Formats: sequence, structure tokens, C-alpha cells
Amino acid sequence: MTHRIRARYLIETADDPRRAIEVMAGEQSSGTFIALPGETPELKERYGARIEHLEVVEEVAEPSLPGAKPGPVYRRAAVELSWPLENLGPSLPNLVATVTGNLFELKQFSGLRILDIDLPEAFAEAYPGPAFGIAGTRRLTGVDKGPLIGTIIKPSVGLSPEATAEMVDALCAGGIDFIKDDELQADGPHCPFEDRARAVMAVVDRHADRLGRKVMVAFNLTGDLDEMRRRHDLVRDLGGTCIMASLNSVGLVGMIELRRHSELPIHAHRNGWGYLSRHPLLGWSYPAWSKLWRLAGADHMHVNGLRNKFCEPDASVIASAESLLEPMWADKPCIAMPVFSSGQSAAQAVDTFAAIGTTDLIFAAGGGIMGHPDGIAAGVASLRQAWEAAAAGATLEDFAARFAELRAALAVYGP
Repeated sequence: MTHRIRARYLIETADDPRRAIEVMAGEQSSGTFIALPGETPELKERYGARIEHLEVVEEVAEPSLPGAKPGPVYRRAAVELSWPLENLGPSLPNLVATVTGNLFELKQFSGLRILDIDLPEAFAEAYPGPAFGIAGTRRLTGVDKGPLIGTIIKPSVGLSPEATAEMVDALCAGGIDFIKDDELQADGPHCPFEDRARAVMAVVDRHADRLGRKVMVAFNLTGDLDEMRRRHDLVRDLGGTCIMASLNSVGLVGMIELRRHSELPIHAHRNGWGYLSRHPLLGWSYPAWSKLWRLAGADHMHVNGLRNKFCEPDASVIASAESLLEPMWADKPCIAMPVFSSGQSAAQAVDTFAAIGTTDLIFAAGGGIMGHPDGIAAGVASLRQAWEAAAAGATLEDFAARFAELRAALAVYGP
């Protein structure tokens, strides 16, 4: 059993890489910019960050980020540091301060990105992880196989509680499995959370009586801690089966406290992810970042989607999804259900399945369902047909020849 925290980075520096990494290790453990009498060799040996690996991978002529020491050449290196667990204990907030902290500001670096983290099992004992995950989500939705076909309430804002309920009514009638609030809609004066939840759950219950299963609605309860607890309790008492929180808005402690209180699956939205990740030599990689939220209790996590409307390449989307399905520990996997979204339609289903090799996911399409020329039910059907083609190893064109809904979808969204 390891008692050390390990973090892997990609760095860029005009300095000697070894010297730069020593500064990095000192800044995030026992050292500062000058040697001090209190930092004895014994203290450094016990509490100092340790350089486990350093490999220069390439040289570039220009710095990736401003403000760093200038040099004739900038070396990029793969680095691994480790810390003794006793520096901080199994604390997620203090873990973030340790493995990132001031590192992004050090002038030795013209680029620094955290790629992954490995944690001692003490973290598994300290935090609950997902309460429901894939199996619990399938049980609550009654969807035993295939992806959960989902959508997002649009327009993002502006709908009243009654108009939102009308849209949910049409989606439930069309055969949807999963519906989520937009991240912009929480408790605005035009659509108060309580009014929306009551109106929507009345519709969901009516369709549940007909279907024999309850459509899962992720109500966006993002807010202060007490607000989120009250909103959770309302959804629970109304018979709801999911809540949603914007991770970067509520913060790590907010997520930890929400998980401790929650009796429902937590749909974790990553809005704001771009400011943490868009530059390839700055910030976080998704596998490292998502481990924090999985351990804190996220049951579903967004990963974007293939050929999405944002800037993320397909390879990054798939790597993110695969990382959520990779166990963190043998006895406590902390696996979260990937959520594919952002410009998705029937056109991406076969490629998504070919890349990830599983249907343990939520496939959320807004325009890909509601923009179908034959209506919502046809949009939902087209997605199911596309995923059936994927699972059967068939092409979309093969299934489109058999199913009018898929054929019409491909005519709109492309092959």
C-alpha cells in the first residue's frame, strides 16, 4: 500500500529542467526561494516533495506562456513528483493546494499542466465516491442496456415552470430516458426552482404510471450550501431521481457537502472547464481533474462529444470518457457515468461506440432530438436506431435504409 501522493506533469522551461523541477518540488512542500535554517536535511527527507521522474521530450524556440524567464530554447519534459501523505492527510481541498497551488505562477515555467494523479487508499476511506454510478442510474431509470438517451431543456433560460413542464411532457411522450436542466437555469425569478420542480415532477409521475418507469430529470440546484440542501430535499420528497450541480460554481467543498447530504444521483456539469484546460501547456488534464470530483461523489460527468460545437478534439473527448470508467482503486472503483453532449445527434453514435466500446453512458442531444424534422419522438427514435446500428456493428446507412426516423435525421445532421 502506497502512502505517497503522486502527480504527473508536462512542463516547459528555459531553465535547466532539473533545477526548475527542484524549485517546483520545494515550492509545493518544505522550501521557499531561499534556504532557511529550519529546513534541515532531516525535515526535507521526511516532508519534501520527491522527484520521481524527469524526461525531456522536446525543445521549442518560443515560450508557450508569458512571464517566464527568457532563454534561447525552451525544453518540455514529463515530470512526476510525489509527497508523503502525512504532509496533508487525505484531504481533497488540501490535495489541490499541494499538487497545483502556486505552480502555475512560477517564473521558471513557460508551461505547466497536470496530467494525472495517483492517491493512497486513505483517500478512498475518507471520501464516499459516487453513491449510484452506472448501476444505480440504470436501476432508477429502468434502462437495463444501451445508452440512456437524454436531452437538455432549451431555451436555456426564459421558460416559465409551466412551459418547462410542457416541454418535459412532450419529451416523456417521445420516449426519452433522461432530461437535464441547462446549467444557466437554477432558481431565476422567472422560473423558481420549487415551482419548476413541482410542475415537472407532476408530469414525470403521470408518464411513469403509463410507462412503468420514471424518466430521470436532473434538476439544477446549484447555489449556496443551504439552498442546495433544501432543493435536494424538495426533489427527493417529490419523488425525483436526480439532481445536478455545476462543479466549478459550487467548488470542491460544495460538492463534498452535497454528496454527504444527497440521497439522489448527482449529475456533475463541468461548465467552465475550458478556462482550466484549453491551453495545452497550462492547467489540468481531464483524467486528473475528474478524479477529484469522482471521489467527492459525482455519479455522472460531462465529457463533451465527438464533432462537438466546442474546440475540444475527438481524441480528448474519448480519453476523458475512458478515464471515468477506469477504477481508481480495486476495492473502490469510483467509476462515474460519462455524459456525451454538445452538438450530438444520430450522426455521432456509431463513431462514439467504436471509440469507447461501451453503452454505459448518457447520450444527450438537444437539437439532435428537438430539431428532428418529424418531431421529438422521431428524434428520440433516430438516436435509438443509431445506437442499435452501433451495437450491431452495422453502418448508419444500413439502418437508415430500414428506419425513416434515422434516415430523416441523417439528412439534417449529416452522415
